Amino acid sequence: MPPSPAKRRIVLLGATGSIGENTLKVVAAHRDRLELVGLAAHGRHERLAEIAREFGVRHVAIHDATAFAAAQAAGAFPAGTTLYQGAAGLSELATLAEADLVLVAVVGTAGLEPTLAAIRAGKEIALASKELLVMAGQFVTAAAREHRVRLLPVDSEHNAVFQCLEGHAVADVRRVILTASGGAFRDWPLERLAGATPQDALKHPTWAMGPKITIDCATMANKGLELIEAQWLFGLRAEQCEAVLHPQSTVHCLVEFTDGSVLTQLCPPSMTFPIQHALLHPERSPHGTEAALALGRREFSFDFRPVDLARYPLLGLAQAAMRAGGVAPAVYNAANEIAVAAFLAGRVPFLAISAAVEHTLQHIALPTPRTLADILAADAEARALTHAHLSQLPAPR
Repeated sequence: MPPSPAKRRIVLLGATGSIGENTLKVVAAHRDRLELVGLAAHGRHERLAEIAREFGVRHVAIHDATAFAAAQAAGAFPAGTTLYQGAAGLSELATLAEADLVLVAVVGTAGLEPTLAAIRAGKEIALASKELLVMAGQFVTAAAREHRVRLLPVDSEHNAVFQCLEGHAVADVRRVILTASGGAFRDWPLERLAGATPQDALKHPTWAMGPKITIDCATMANKGLELIEAQWLFGLRAEQCEAVLHPQSTVHCLVEFTDGSVLTQLCPPSMTFPIQHALLHPERSPHGTEAALALGRREFSFDFRPVDLARYPLLGLAQAAMRAGGVAPAVYNAANEIAVAAFLAGRVPFLAISAAVEHTLQHIALPTPRTLADILAADAEARALTHAHLSQLPAPR
């Protein structure tokens, strides 16, 4: 009988978000194969302490200074727990000597330095934070090549492409097509969108996710970000990356090869499937948390529709940012984050999101970045410009 595989030891950055919670399900179902050795969150220290106790984790990072102080004052973590603080603490956690893999599920720019630190330390990276490659794809992928580190995609669409490409040369790929549900407003009349509320937008038809990404699905900014991420993950040209509407959210990608053949990947619309694949890769194991598709036992039908850019202008803006290159994708991402936050707070109407992103892209310089500092400067400038633009708009009635 062959020996049992060694446990893969994991640092989870973003443990209290939706990706983090799904990762916990996967780890709990495969305790013989997976072990959590480090946890990080922005500020939810009570939930972080619960997770640390449940999984016996002794290395914990809290990004927010106020939450870190509150956790210390409350004595929330078991004796013997090492606490790390702030951005430096996340990087220290990401380079733990005992860790084999770092799963990055941190929203925004906070995950950039920890990810690069983990790559320099030779850790495998399971990547769920698409903003990192959107902002700094050239730097992250260059570092991964230099240090011979694998980037394992966790997003359902990119994980699907990863599976379809195994054993195939990228040179044989004609195009990669990512599927999109279309979000909450897929079937709304266009004239209704002006009055759409955050509560309306958060009613995703198939996926259960956090607020920001759910709004991004309603605008298809999420798919735009994913196209940019796919370009860096798989070494593709902008024109090779496309999207199609697929309401059932069961087919996660289509990879068309130069001979006309198309490979696809199917699984239920749950993040536990791509997370498990990334954490156990290259091995596979029975799915321990949810039922697979009941193929052959009930009827299935799959629909595919072209994307209407009049309904989803942010997808077209993302494709334009891909073609422009330089800091344009980082500006797109930053402007979108600010606009979505304003919409969720009730300060601007739904249609102001795409208009704000377009305004920022039109009114900011888009140079080719030479360093990460150039990326971060463009990110900061785009956020300030978008905030200023939105502050001049009247609040929704």
